[in-house]
Amino acid sequence: MYPPQQQRRRRSFAPFIVAIIIAGALIVGLKMFFGGTGGGGAGGDSDDKAAKSRACGDGGVTLTIAASSEKAELLGKMAKGYSGRKVDGHCVDVVVNSKASGEAMQSLARGWDKRVDGPKPDVWTPASAGWITLLQRRVEGGDRASLVSSENPTIAKSPLVIAMPEPMAKALGWPAKKIGWSDVLELANDPKGWAKYDHPEWGAFRLGKTNPNFSTSGLNATVGAYFAATGLSGDLSDKDLTAARTRDFVKGVERSIVHYGDTTLTFLSNLQNADDSGAAMSYVSAVAVEEKSVWDYNQGNPTGDPATLGKHAKPKVPLVAIYPKEGTLFSDHPYAVLSWADADKKAIAADFLKYLQSSDQQDKFAEYAFRSFDGKPGKLITKANGLDPKEPATTLSVPAPGVLDRVLKSWAELRKPANVLMVLDVSGSMGAEVPGTGKTKLDLAKQAAVNALPQFGPNDSVGLWMFSLKQDGNKDYRELVPMGRGSQSRLKSRINGLIPNGGTGLYDTALASYQHVLKQQSGDAINAVVLLTDGRNEDNYSISLDDLLAELHKEAGQDTVRLFTIAYGADADLGVLRKISQTTDAAAYDSRKPGSIDQVFTAVISNF
Repeated sequence: MYPPQQQRRRRSFAPFIVAIIIAGALIVGLKMFFGGTGGGGAGGDSDDKAAKSRACGDGGVTLTIAASSEKAELLGKMAKGYSGRKVDGHCVDVVVNSKASGEAMQSLARGWDKRVDGPKPDVWTPASAGWITLLQRRVEGGDRASLVSSENPTIAKSPLVIAMPEPMAKALGWPAKKIGWSDVLELANDPKGWAKYDHPEWGAFRLGKTNPNFSTSGLNATVGAYFAATGLSGDLSDKDLTAARTRDFVKGVERSIVHYGDTTLTFLSNLQNADDSGAAMSYVSAVAVEEKSVWDYNQGNPTGDPATLGKHAKPKVPLVAIYPKEGTLFSDHPYAVLSWADADKKAIAADFLKYLQSSDQQDKFAEYAFRSFDGKPGKLITKANGLDPKEPATTLSVPAPGVLDRVLKSWAELRKPANVLMVLDVSGSMGAEVPGTGKTKLDLAKQAAVNALPQFGPNDSVGLWMFSLKQDGNKDYRELVPMGRGSQSRLKSRINGLIPNGGTGLYDTALASYQHVLKQQSGDAINAVVLLTDGRNEDNYSISLDDLLAELHKEAGQDTVRLFTIAYGADADLGVLRKISQTTDAAAYDSRKPGSIDQVFTAVISNF
């Protein structure tokens, strides 16, 4: 089963905890450094925390806000300072839950379900008005058509930038030279890569960009690329989207992608890890992020959470912000009061908005490198911090609802394809019933995997393995569907047929699945494994964790297979899974609450 040197490594008898799960729902916010989760997932925790922290006790009125993750923690601090005030005679509590903008939009469009989507909000503040535009498009003509008002004030702003390690930006001529998406495309298409600029050691140009169906930076970067392809700054039309030149331009930019994802935190955390080991320029050449995220990263705080500021050293190689010369969009952080909020809550929402736009609270936004609600840069937006208060020179406008919706559909056709092997734990513990659902952990995992399959496109190659112990002779894993295109119906059938049995052979399976995809990898695709487990390694004769990590390790700049892990259930060891994913420049997801698995699986597949 293994070459001789690997058989020798299998002599370690120390069992190691390893679990993997798909961490639910998106989001950036503190989703992880390779695994931590965002704040507002499904389940009752948010409600419990809110109840314990109420300033008004049981007699107050609670205003619930769903906020995009990059500002949720800061907004929560502001809400805590506001709570306890009286509005129209009511004592008020404001509770902020982190919810990725794209995820919240989808939850609102289908009708908010507390069991799946978390506490129902009275106010929604995504990162960009583009999400409100998409929501209006999705509910057009339905019973939720007036869910959001046409007037949604801004509470803070931050423009989209192309963040680059400073030495790379200087090699391109920054700060004297204006740089944009056309330069990215030219460098991405050049077979010499960075050797064109006398830096062959940096390899090929690699771009980090999130999935525009989930992430604001990904959405704005995709829209920006379409604008750059046409030379327009507004009034993007369907004709512009379908033009061959436009499609070739966007497709060229997408081919330089490392992988996608639901949050920029994956990229920034991986970049921080690479910087810690002295290999900052080997992971990505550029990442599309909000301007404020550049400041966060340069403080050693890629999560942007005020609570973690100062707890990690600043990077050896800082990022600088490139404001695309073709123009860029702002994340304008709109404040949308939802139509189902009653009169009392609408009055409270209006008062809290006034509070957020007050000079004191705007100063707090500025302390974390946000621009003010009217776009004025604060004291942190300086060239010394890699930012430019005079930029962006050109601001792009959000396309019309129908056009924006078709941008996403067009992107789905042009994005970089993926080679993905899904590896699912079918050990006996997966047969445990999840309280309150009437279903087992495996039932919920199967449902989540099947629900996520439509995210794969016709150009993606997808396969399926299951694992426990001794599934195929001495192998702990068994191939159910070979990697290939157009296999969704077979994947669905095989997933639905899985049954729980046996122990957990995690380490051998992780290595074998990685090596399997490595043999079939394509330079024109995202090559990855998605491994879900609820347990610990129970194969006493398997490879050790240390040897597994050594086998997964690649030298800086080498092509690799990214092993995304999902820690599923209370017994999963997210820390070990983070190590596995981190070694392959991927991410670990936290679904230790089995009820979150559907959202988590969706988040994981957003990487492709």
